[in-house]
Amino acid sequence: MLLETDCKSLRSMNGSRRNSGSSLVSSSSASSNLSHLEEDTWILWGRIVNEWEDVRKKKEKQLKDLVRKGIPHHFRAIVWQLLCNAQNMPIKDQYSELLKMTSPCEKLIRRDIARTYPEHEFFKEKDSLGQEVLFNVMKAYSLVDREVGYCQGSAFIVGLLLMQMPEEEAFCVFVKLMQDYRLRELFKPSMAELGLCMYQFEFMIQEQLPELHMHFQAQSFHTSMYASSWFLTIFLTSFPLPVATRIFDIFMCEGLEIVFRVGLAILQMNQPELIQLDMEGMLQHFQRVIPHQLDSGPDKVIQAAYQVKYNAKKMKKLEKEYTTIKTKEMEEQVEIKRLRTENRLLKQRIDTLEKESASLADRLIQGQVTRAQEAEENYLVKRELATVKQQSEEAGAQLEQAQKTIRQLQQPYAKGSPRYTEESILQLERELVQARLKEAESQCALKEMQDKILDMEKRNTSLPDDTNVARLQEELIGVKLREAEALTGLKELRQQVRDLEDHWQRHLARTSGRWKDTPKKNALSELQDELMTVRLREAEAQAELRETRQRMLELETQNQIHGNHLRRAEQEGRCLQDRVQTLTALNKDLHMQLQEIKRRQAEIECKSKEEVMAVRLREADNIAAMAELQQQISELEIQKEEGKVQGQLNHTDSSQYIRELKDQIGELKHEIRCLKGRRGLASQSTFDGIHIVNHYVEDDESYQSSDEDGIKDSNLSDSERMSLSSRIRLHPKLEDVDSDGEDDGEALRLTVPSSSSSSHKSTTV
Repeated sequence: MLLETDCKSLRSMNGSRRNSGSSLVSSSSASSNLSHLEEDTWILWGRIVNEWEDVRKKKEKQLKDLVRKGIPHHFRAIVWQLLCNAQNMPIKDQYSELLKMTSPCEKLIRRDIARTYPEHEFFKEKDSLGQEVLFNVMKAYSLVDREVGYCQGSAFIVGLLLMQMPEEEAFCVFVKLMQDYRLRELFKPSMAELGLCMYQFEFMIQEQLPELHMHFQAQSFHTSMYASSWFLTIFLTSFPLPVATRIFDIFMCEGLEIVFRVGLAILQMNQPELIQLDMEGMLQHFQRVIPHQLDSGPDKVIQAAYQVKYNAKKMKKLEKEYTTIKTKEMEEQVEIKRLRTENRLLKQRIDTLEKESASLADRLIQGQVTRAQEAEENYLVKRELATVKQQSEEAGAQLEQAQKTIRQLQQPYAKGSPRYTEESILQLERELVQARLKEAESQCALKEMQDKILDMEKRNTSLPDDTNVARLQEELIGVKLREAEALTGLKELRQQVRDLEDHWQRHLARTSGRWKDTPKKNALSELQDELMTVRLREAEAQAELRETRQRMLELETQNQIHGNHLRRAEQEGRCLQDRVQTLTALNKDLHMQLQEIKRRQAEIECKSKEEVMAVRLREADNIAAMAELQQQISELEIQKEEGKVQGQLNHTDSSQYIRELKDQIGELKHEIRCLKGRRGLASQSTFDGIHIVNHYVEDDESYQSSDEDGIKDSNLSDSERMSLSSRIRLHPKLEDVDSDGEDDGEALRLTVPSSSSSSHKSTTV
């Protein structure tokens, strides 16, 4: 029987049990220690286990009521296996092999084992049997389900199973729970199912406990802060172990619905206290107060749990809503990620454009400065050129004067009356040489200046346009005007200072003999001193005023220069933006042209492929026509040979027939030459030769034998018989290919006259 085969259940019961037809679990030693009610419960659960299939199908409601009241401790192992259909699982045989393998999650499992039921006798000692079997089961499952691997919280469920049954059976039950009770979705790395449970549970709180929900929202007290462990461990880490075991009984029978019910019942029972607490107080209440409320037993909270309204259809609807929300969130995240990427690329592009703009502005300013410098150098060169021209003209005038003097000196010598001495002539010649040297130097300097002017003109052509130069010239003129005004003001101030110094000297001269004057003169002198002091202060004030005005002028000049720079920078920036837009539009046009070229190229390739296929088809047709013509030529040659043979045999004149055959052969050869000429023009690759095979009506051997017999029977000479037989044996095989692709084999007959009689024998070829 099923209960007897469960070794764990048998070990958990003290004493021996006897088998009977009416009761599966009965013991004389145990019944003496149990009350009648417990004995009836044992008998009832024994019958349920023994008749499990019938009870599960016919009395499901009564079974649920019994499970809600609690499964007896000694029956839990077998009943849990029956509830989740974990008995006789094929994976149980693989358990020992899985333990021999290595899991990538072993370190994590070892780290968390000591935290699992640290106060329980079975698990609290390090490297104890409980910790070892717990490690084995968690390791085996991490190898079976590599997507989930190992997740914190699952060890508490496996630990509870190991308290009731051996490790192999606990492993099978845990696999069933993960597959059929939504636990696998809860423990996946994404924990999408846990988010769905939080969404559904929060909706139930909002619908049935609106005041508490508003308080949670006001305190930013999220559902996952206190309820996530309820769903991940089925209250095993939140409630005392006996209470959590009773809830786990119902979970094995009804699934996650009991977690929603118990969680909402707990909130209903503690609503008055929770509303009065802040977030930290509520966390302390959930961790310390609520577990001690259930020390008396689980009946109260289970009874309250089944008073909670739970609508399965509404939960399905909420699941669809949550899926839709998550899908939209994923799409929004993808879109946000895409927008962030585009934003980053645009920022990089803007930075690049700003750097390029700054570089261009620097280059433009540098070009303007260079142009101003070149213009100034050009002006200096022109002045030097004018000076050199003037010197050249003066040298030319001196040279002419010297030449005139030489001519004048040469005239008296020509007349024979020397007027000047030889020394004066030598002096004049030296002056002439010096004048010519000066002229040559001036010519060289003039040439150098002309070269400089050409160089400057070339540089000017490479500089920016004249508008910027005109602006710079205007700014330079404004600065020079302000400088002239400042110099004028400075001169006025200096003049005033000199006037004041003169007044002061006169004042000192007057005051030098003050002690000799009368009091009236002394008073007048004091008044004059005060007047002089006032004038000095006035002069100082005017000087300060002029200095202030000068500074204002300088600041205005700088402001104007900076304003001009800013305007030029703005213009250059606009020009750069226009250029960027133009380049962007040009890039788009080029991209469209590239796509159009690609499309045209694809069309041209398709057309070329079609033309190649058409040429190949035409070549195949020509080859087929050539084969037909060659076949016809072969037939005509055969007919010609037959005619010759018949003419020799019958001693008849066949010249007319032979001429006709030759004409036909000539026409066919002409057609073949035409086809070969077309084939050569097409310049296509040659095809394999076409073998022309003649299909005979009967076997070649029978034809050959019958022909030889006919030749033997005929009354021919030995030479004629040998010639005819060799022609028949060595005649090429022909293949008649008509338009339907069928073979038109024809038998050629040669009529051999017999010498003995006038009858003829026909030889088939």
